[in-house]
Amino acid sequence: MAGVREGQGQLVFGLDIGTRSIVGTVGYMSEDDKFHVLAQRVKEHETRAMLDGQIHDIGRVSRTIAKVKETLEEQIKQPLTDVCIAAAGRVLKTITVTVDYEYPEETVVAAEDIHTFVEGELTSRIGSAGKRLHTARSRNDQVAVDIRLYLRHECDALYNQLTELIDVLCKKAEQYASAVMPGYTHLQRAQPITFGHHLMAYAEMLLRDKERLLQATDRMNYSPLGACALAGTTYNTDREMTAKALGFNGAMQNSLDSVSDRDFCMELASVISIIMVHLSRFSEEIVLWCSWEFKFIELDDAFSTGSSIMPQKKNPDITELIRGKSGRVFGDLTTLLTMMKGLPLAYNKDMQEDKEAIFDAFDTVKMCLTAFIPMLDTMTALPENMRKAAAGGFINATDCADYLVGKGLPFRDAYKATGELVALCIKKGLTLETLPLEDYKAVCDVFDEGVFDAINLDKCVNDRTSLGGPAPQNVLAQVERVKKINK
Repeated sequence: MAGVREGQGQLVFGLDIGTRSIVGTVGYMSEDDKFHVLAQRVKEHETRAMLDGQIHDIGRVSRTIAKVKETLEEQIKQPLTDVCIAAAGRVLKTITVTVDYEYPEETVVAAEDIHTFVEGELTSRIGSAGKRLHTARSRNDQVAVDIRLYLRHECDALYNQLTELIDVLCKKAEQYASAVMPGYTHLQRAQPITFGHHLMAYAEMLLRDKERLLQATDRMNYSPLGACALAGTTYNTDREMTAKALGFNGAMQNSLDSVSDRDFCMELASVISIIMVHLSRFSEEIVLWCSWEFKFIELDDAFSTGSSIMPQKKNPDITELIRGKSGRVFGDLTTLLTMMKGLPLAYNKDMQEDKEAIFDAFDTVKMCLTAFIPMLDTMTALPENMRKAAAGGFINATDCADYLVGKGLPFRDAYKATGELVALCIKKGLTLETLPLEDYKAVCDVFDEGVFDAINLDKCVNDRTSLGGPAPQNVLAQVERVKKINK
């Protein structure tokens, strides 16, 4: 494909575009059907320009391809013009696209809007056929289809980010499946759990977020093209054909509805708002865990900042920014709801406000996830501090009461006895683990040495094997389940 050399067959230039690197190969087939490699170049992507086989930033990918091509041309001393391409992943999708067009001379754009501009440009390039662009179409149905096409790509990108975040959560949960920490209610130490169990709670939330996103995307994926301004057309058109050609599930069934509603924007903004709620709650916990009052985790320096005057401080700025950004997204949802609530059918100019709000919602959540994922991936837990907090909060009191119930005592009596023991521990500056047995017996003579085994923190956690419980084997089983769902 790149010319013929004496004694050789036609040169073949191949590119393997992978998630991590690009491999360029130039060679030829000999008469004995063997492929001879003349030059090869492997270059990794400088940034995360590819995600799971999907082109995330076409500009960066193309620049890497250009460098590979230039190197190969230097090696074989001739230009490469044609190429065979192999691309990794399930399907290639361009998320970020930048196109530069250089006008041959100074040009004044005087079109009324983007629609007339596109029609004029098309006509200037291909002739009178460009004037047929608006046959059986209106700006109303074109805008409605364009925003759906754009948001479809945005949904794919967001879905991939959520998948990546869940993968990180699963990895961390496996690592800390046995790390005992306090579980809280009302921000008060309640019962012992593990850090892995806590992390998987967020994984489950994010799985539902992914499901909501898929469902919203599917409901949005119907084509309004051909509805025209509001009443369809007298031309003999095939709306189902154009819908299929554009990758939609089908055509919308009512021409008024096709151009007059933005419920898909509202639904997607609602889904994104729920995602931001989960990110904000998680961020709040990270802020707490980073404080000296907790000191359960440490963030990498890349995701923290120091104080301008207090050298001891390490501020979890990323999480604080995400908390704040959640309010911005909620505002986008409110904008969409308020904009649509009083509009009569069909199209109204008010609906131009839909794009700024929904675009901002997507931009914000993707930006937050872009920072949150590596921050969580590089986070270090401090299990000793977690366990110390668990030991000091009487979170094994329920297990102490359950021990008495196992001895035949009614739960209410067991509850009262354990409460007296906790009060005694506080008075003496002890914990349930360090309180002498004679003090136990003074409160209730049913107690024996077995109580210390019953209130052991590891045992308290390990015995909670009920479905959804924090036992380490439960956590690991949940991780495997989520991994399968998250593929």
